[in-house]
Formats: sequence, structure tokens, C-alpha cells
Amino acid sequence: MNQGGVATANGGSVGVQIQRSPRLPDFLQSVNLKYVKLGYHYLISNLLTLCFIPLIAVISIDVSQMNINDLHQLWVHLKFNLLSITICSAILVFGLTVYVMTRPRPVYLVDYSCYRAPDHLKASYARFMKHSRLTGDFDESSLEFQRKILERSGLGQETYFPKAMHDIPPTPSMAAAREEAEEVMFGALDILLKNTNVNPKDIGILVVNCSLFNPTPSLSAMIVNKYKLRGNIRSYNLGGMGCSAGVIAVDLAKDLLQVHRNTYAVVLSTENITQNWYFGNNKSMLIPNCLFRVGGSALLLSNKSKDSQRAKYKLIHVVRTHRGADDKAFRCVYQEQDDAGKTGVSLSKDLMAIAGVALKTNITTLGPLVLPISEQLLFFSTLLVKKLFNATVKPYIPDFKLAFDHFCIHAGGRAVIDELEKNLQLLPIHVEASRMTLHRFGNTSSSSIWYELSYIEAKGRMRKRNRVWQIAFGSGFKCNSAVWEALRNVKPSSNGPWEDCIDNYPVKIST
Repeated sequence: MNQGGVATANGGSVGVQIQRSPRLPDFLQSVNLKYVKLGYHYLISNLLTLCFIPLIAVISIDVSQMNINDLHQLWVHLKFNLLSITICSAILVFGLTVYVMTRPRPVYLVDYSCYRAPDHLKASYARFMKHSRLTGDFDESSLEFQRKILERSGLGQETYFPKAMHDIPPTPSMAAAREEAEEVMFGALDILLKNTNVNPKDIGILVVNCSLFNPTPSLSAMIVNKYKLRGNIRSYNLGGMGCSAGVIAVDLAKDLLQVHRNTYAVVLSTENITQNWYFGNNKSMLIPNCLFRVGGSALLLSNKSKDSQRAKYKLIHVVRTHRGADDKAFRCVYQEQDDAGKTGVSLSKDLMAIAGVALKTNITTLGPLVLPISEQLLFFSTLLVKKLFNATVKPYIPDFKLAFDHFCIHAGGRAVIDELEKNLQLLPIHVEASRMTLHRFGNTSSSSIWYELSYIEAKGRMRKRNRVWQIAFGSGFKCNSAVWEALRNVKPSSNGPWEDCIDNYPVKIST
């Protein structure tokens, strides 16, 4: 018997110590508790329906016992109150009209695409270490540190670096950074426009997010110029907002689609590596070198009712949490120069703890919006007991598996995925898309959650009315969530990032 833990599909283990085989009574008790909890959730979720059944039965009996005289008297009463009925009907029609005109317009995700770099830009561990050594910028301690990070990172051997970083020595420049940005953005957009058959002139809103590369003219202007978008397009370029900026961009596009009728919005999320590679020996700044890779995604959002027939998803909620008022949170992901004057992004040792606090705040807001009432009652009751009686009661962790069918956790690193799997009590299948995205494409920053959604689709797991939770962390410090609902059984679009390799996954991740 394995005494150290239970093996998982990805080669790791969950920290459950097995002391002995469970006795039959213990097993029966656990089964009974399982069905008791399922019965509780079913009862609470359907409580309103169950309460209405007796009321409907009583009304039905009363109506069935009415005779012709009773119905005639009811008609006479209504006839003599015609004015009242007319006024009430007018108020009802007016109220319904106001509601229809002012209610939030649904936002549909028609389709999306993810960029996949050509094979000659793949960066294996050996190639990474060879190039790092040949640059001559890293001492032996830094090289060994990077080797260990790579081995423990959860990244595979087929992630991608930009062309300039494959040169020996590397040739980072403004021109090379622009070339990387164009290849990723235009590559993703070409696939999106081809798959959706949308005329670029029909795009009324454009939102681009890239944290570390913000040239002039902007990245959004580069897209307008390339695709000759119309002159009155609402274009926005978001910078410096980290890996969670993809959700922020969706939120901005959603708000704009509430104002501008019958139009399309394109959201493009990417990051640029060429000009943001760190060539120093500060270990906290070397970690991004080992994790970040080339990638990008393009989304087509619509507020047109006719697009509900062909769209993949409908946006349900966006919840944003910002911890920037706290100094530690503000500086935990920080771009700066080291003692030698070399620029890089440093990661604080408190990063995971800060991310945990941001996550707790975010799900506290998200929970009431998505969790069934049964889970909300359990959470509230434990909170009330702890508050009133000062009891040593552990706070109840809501079961988000009751609210969501799929989870897209930002593939920021192996530790991030491990921590959320543990804290949210998820199963290996729930974090499979995140782990496999990290393995195949690395940390592609704000676009990683779309590679993960594409993985779920490629595996044929997305069914109609399934709900997806996308959650991402970013500098500042921010934790942002987006909730989508599938409008049909979703199949992967052509030219997807997993098109020729999905059968090779999932793979075992070495510990």
C-alpha cells in the first residue's frame, strides 16, 4: 500500500496519508454522508418549487369546483372595473418596456483563436541552457538556478521563444519586439477572421492588452493599420496590468457593448518577451525567463441577438479584485533595475500568500453570484457560529464544483495551479487543462486561460449549458474572474493550438 499519498493522473500526489484500510462501517458512513449532502443540496435548490406544488394543487381544486354562476359573477365584476384593468395593463406594458430597454444586453463570445508559433522557434531545456551559457551574461550560480527552475516548472520541451532570443548572442531591439508582436497579434487575428467570416469593417470596438511592451504608435494602432479598420472604431491599449489583463480587457469590451448597439468587439491578449528578457544574476528576476513563452489570443465578442445562434459562449459574470492599496501586494511583481542596472521583473517571496488573499476576496464576491443557495447557507451558518460563539470552527470552503463544470486557472506556474487545486478542493481533471497548457505552451501571460479553454474543447468535454470559470492573477496585485456559459456542445475551431497534438495529452508531469 502506498503510505505517502495517492498518485494522480499528472504524476504528482495529493497529501493524504493512508494509515490503514477503512473498515466497512467507516465506508458505509462516508457513503451515507455523501448521499445526505447530495439530498440536502437537491432539497434546498428545489425548495421554491416544492413549496409551490401544494399551492398550485389548492388553486387547481378551487378552480375545478367553480360553477357557471361563479364565472359569470367574476366576468360582471371585471366589466364594471374596466378602467382599473386598463390602467393596470398600461402600467404593466410600460414597466415591461422600460425593463427590456434598460436591461443589460447579453454579450456573446462568437469564437476565439490562439496563436501557435512555428516549430523552428521551439525551446527545449537543453537549448535554453545552451543559449543562456553562450550569452555570457549569467554566472554559474544563476545558470544552475535556472536549470532547477526549468526542471520543476511543469513546462515541457516544446514551448516557444521569439526569434531574437534564438540568436547567439540574443538580438533584442525595438524592431525585433515589433516583429514578435506583429507575428502573434496578426497570426491570432487572421485565424479568428477566417473562422468567423467577419469583415474587419464591421468591428466597432478593439481592446488590446500587453503588459510590458507599449510602443508608439500603440499595438492597437498597429492592428487598425494592418486590417484597415474603420475610422470611428473605439480602440484601447492596456499596458502594465499583468497576466490578469485579459479578463480586464473582456470587462472593458463588455461595458462598451452595453453602450454601442449591434456591433462586434475584438479583444486581443498577448505579452512580449523580446525586449523584456533579463540578462542579470538577480535570482528573483530570473524566474520569468524560465516561465514566460510566446503566445496570444484573439476574441470576437458580439451584442447582436442573431449571433446567439452561432456563438460558443455567453458572458455571465466578471469579478475583479485589486489589492494595490497594500504595499506588499503592490510590489510583489515589480519591474525594476538590479544593482548592475539591468532591467527585469522581480517576483517577491510573498507572492503566493498575497495571491491567496486576493483569491479569497475575489471568491467572496463571486460566490453569492454563482453558488447554489445550499452552499451559501452552509458558508453563512459557519461564519455566524464563529462570529457569535467565538468557536474554533474552520471556515467552510464552498464547493465550487457545484457551480462550475470547467476551470481555467491561469498557467502562471506549477505552484499557482497546485495551490488553487488544494484551496478550492478540485480534482486532477479540473486542473488538467491548466497543467497541460503550462506543459505545452508555458506561461503565455493573459492569453493562457484561452489555451486552456481550447484544450477542454479539443478533448470534447464542453457540453451545452456547461459553465466555465476563468481565473487569473496579475501584477498590482489583481485577481480577476470571468464566468462563461456554453450555448451549445462546443467543438474546437479549425487551426486551433491543440489541433495536431491533443491525442498526446494529458502527459505525466515529473515531480
